[in-house]
Amino acid sequence: MMKKWEENIRRVVPYTPGEQPNESGMIKLNTNENPYPPSPDVRRALEEMEEESFRLYPDPSASVLVDALAEYYHRPREQFFTGVGSDDVLAMAFQTFFNSDKPILFPDITYSFYPVWAELFGIPYEQPALDEEFRIVKKDYERENGGIIFPNPNAPTGLYMKLAEVEEIVRKNQDVIVIVDEAYVDFAGPSAMELVDRYENLLVVQTFSKSRSMAGMRIGFAVGNPVLIKYLNDVKYSFNSYTMSQAALSLGAAAMKDQAYFQKNIRKLVATRERTKKELKALGFRFPDSGANFIFASHESCSARELFEALRERKIYVRYFDAPRLRDYLRITIGTDEEMDALLAFLQEYIRKERIRKL
Repeated sequence: MMKKWEENIRRVVPYTPGEQPNESGMIKLNTNENPYPPSPDVRRALEEMEEESFRLYPDPSASVLVDALAEYYHRPREQFFTGVGSDDVLAMAFQTFFNSDKPILFPDITYSFYPVWAELFGIPYEQPALDEEFRIVKKDYERENGGIIFPNPNAPTGLYMKLAEVEEIVRKNQDVIVIVDEAYVDFAGPSAMELVDRYENLLVVQTFSKSRSMAGMRIGFAVGNPVLIKYLNDVKYSFNSYTMSQAALSLGAAAMKDQAYFQKNIRKLVATRERTKKELKALGFRFPDSGANFIFASHESCSARELFEALRERKIYVRYFDAPRLRDYLRITIGTDEEMDALLAFLQEYIRKERIRKL
């Protein structure tokens, strides 16, 4: 029986984060973290931090990080907004820009935080279905709406939409804000950041968690025209001025300055991803052509749930989504070459035994 004080409590179905196991000898391929450390400059910046950095409040304007982003991307600093991971940036954007009575639009298979934020903030939404190949049907986004958001590459499918197709969606929706969530774009192709100067309604959101190996620091940012950024900052300052720690600001700035290490890391992960694709295909797996740091794979004869459990028993963690259209798939983060070799060796043996069992 509901108690009186419970009557006015907001109730939502929360986002379910990926499991964070902590076992010796495990292979963790379930939360799309980068298996390699961040730039050595990040460690040096941490060691050089002064005690005052911990005693005093951080700069609410995040100047040291904003300046580093502006220098790296050759853009005015007024085009950047930063937050505690891209989740924080996206939540701020939902609150700031999605306030119409018309539904916002995002795909039926996408980052599962989107419907959580929409429900939490009371935002009406619709989810146009991806086609049979898990691709966005662009004409579905030509209807009347209160805003649009989609990841590119998409999650959990890993599919990358070409920039010309992204631009087509933005061009046909210039009366609302369009957000392109690019958590994985560094592993794929050109960023929609290239379109920001052409479309004042476009906001591009990225993160340091994947390609820059800094998930533990929680650093995200948005790029858009200065008017959009001002609106975001107005909401931020009305909510929490000091959203980012001084450590995150300093270390994030250090990471941005080591471009050579960043590019080397990306090349290494992409090479491992492409090799893993070939190996998985040879074992009978099928998957969309991933442009991310993960592969969304299904096997022709093995149950995804059973395979997930078997991997787990061997301390190999991947992600399984028990949801319509996703139940036959596992999302496998790209780890080191050694980690992927261990995964592939297990899969080869598991599939061999399954084939014998079914004879």
